Amino acid sequence: MSFESIMHGISIWALPVLFAVVLHEVAHGWVADRLGDDTARWMGRLTLNPIKHIDPVGTIAIPLLLIIVGSPFLFGYAKPVPINFNKLRRPRQDMVWVALAGPVTNMLLALASALLLFVIVKLPASMGWAIEPVALMAQASIIINLVLCIFNLLPLPPLDGGRVAVGMLPGPAAYQLSRFEPYGFLIIVALLAFGWLQVLIGPLVMGGAQTLIGWALGI
Repeated sequence: MSFESIMHGISIWALPVLFAVVLHEVAHGWVADRLGDDTARWMGRLTLNPIKHIDPVGTIAIPLLLIIVGSPFLFGYAKPVPINFNKLRRPRQDMVWVALAGPVTNMLLALASALLLFVIVKLPASMGWAIEPVALMAQASIIINLVLCIFNLLPLPPLDGGRVAVGMLPGPAAYQLSRFEPYGFLIIVALLAFGWLQVLIGPLVMGGAQTLIGWALGI
């Protein structure tokens, strides 16, 4: 991939990725705060200031690498917002709502991006020089937010879907699933390295993106 192509990819994807990962984490902390755990607020993480949330690997290195290799969709993450589940008023039940907050936020962002794209394509063609970059970023936002939503709903601790499953499964089953948490990151790395992650979530992401972008573009 040429240097120009890489810089074009960065200019289109940088803001959507940053907004997606930051709002995902802030949503976790905001819901936890409403349910009794003020840890994120006390540590200054209930802010949209990206500097507070950027992870050098997850927010910068991984998305940049995927842009360079020409990946069909990007993946990234921010520094996890600290959650003390013991401070929640109903720890097991509230854990489910805290975990769901991130993926739900990403889904809402994908829908909002599709609506923005719908509005943009209705603007006069003479404004193309100004609206084309925004339209491309809206499409990128749809894809990255669908990736984060679907990926994080995989039922594997410490992903959000894993925490939801632990909170909803009967005690013995929840305990057995929770034992995977120390190995969850290694499993994710293996899935990514062998291309299995794309096989798992790729069809859902691309199908969802085609539906939302197609609706916005009227095709």
